[in-house]
Amino acid sequence: MTQSRDIGVIGYGCTDYVKKADRPLLTFLAQAGREAIASAGLEKSDIDGLALCSFELPPDNAVTVAEQFGLSLSWAYLGTAGGAGPIASVLNAIRAIEAGQATSVLCIAGDAYDVSGLFRLLDNFGRALTSYGSPHGFGGANGLFGIIQRKHMETYGTTREQLGRISVDQRKNAQKNEAALLRGPMTLDDYMNARVIADPIRLYDCVLPCAGAEAVVVSSLDRVPRGKGVRVLSGYEHHNHPPGEISPLRGGWELFRDALYRDAGYGPEDFDLVQAYDDYPIMVAIQLEDLGFCEKGGVGRFLEKNSFTWDGTLPLNTGGGQLSVGQSGAGGGMIGLVEAVRQLRHEAGERQVSNAQRGLVSGYGMVGYGHGLSTSSIVLERS
Repeated sequence: MTQSRDIGVIGYGCTDYVKKADRPLLTFLAQAGREAIASAGLEKSDIDGLALCSFELPPDNAVTVAEQFGLSLSWAYLGTAGGAGPIASVLNAIRAIEAGQATSVLCIAGDAYDVSGLFRLLDNFGRALTSYGSPHGFGGANGLFGIIQRKHMETYGTTREQLGRISVDQRKNAQKNEAALLRGPMTLDDYMNARVIADPIRLYDCVLPCAGAEAVVVSSLDRVPRGKGVRVLSGYEHHNHPPGEISPLRGGWELFRDALYRDAGYGPEDFDLVQAYDDYPIMVAIQLEDLGFCEKGGVGRFLEKNSFTWDGTLPLNTGGGQLSVGQSGAGGGMIGLVEAVRQLRHEAGERQVSNAQRGLVSGYGMVGYGHGLSTSSIVLERS
């Protein structure tokens, strides 16, 4: 998607993360939205568009939440793409502003549950899982992605030691993020020897379901001082690729990668940081392949050659990602976007990537029958 270079992200906000929801979902969404509006230097009355991504929100929606927030809207959007939805919401917000349907859009993503709540959600995630997955003990997301990881290991020779570099380095990033739920030290030995969850997936391959929310404000970049706006250079979304394939080792990123970089005018070698959707390290690895950081099947060697801490050769999920911060449902698709904005505004504190100017954020979500359905990516630049 190409769009006006004068529209971008001008503010961001997030809540604390908690292992068990201690307040209603709406409270988390409101806190993140309030912080994003303040970060943009706007008033609530300036917001005339609202985009929401949340698994637990129904039967409420963007319009009923607008009523509870006291917002008067000319544009409303409800995400349907899981962890790919928050990026898609920003892309659609830009289109709405370009079309004159809104001037300033608040994009929020979040949920408020724990581990047991996630299990209940997955059992009713969609009719495919409700009818054909759960009754046969499909093992939830851990079972599905265990198959994908095993398939990648057997097809390309990828090893757990190689994938473990993602979890270990992201934990180092999380140790400089007070919002992260998991901040204790982790070595590669810790990762390798953790208890089995769904072979070959072990404990530190898995996210911790939690409660929290993230938000950004999309508007004209001239509303904030120089260096506080983040320009959106390009972005795309794609759903159900490859169709009909069970446990694929690729996703929709491979279809729009060339257009994403063509529109942005930059490629993988030009990014100062990457925020990749990290429900499991194997999916980070597949995103790195499909987005052209290495050839398909070559991610194991790529992981061996690079370091992924905030001061490494490829800063990756610099706040710790979902693997260490926690996965707040649909908020997991926004956490990387908020962290990228924080980094590009040079407001990341001790984990600040030196002179960060440009970043890539990718999303992934909606578990269907045998594979994830939705992918998205966005290229951002410090204005």
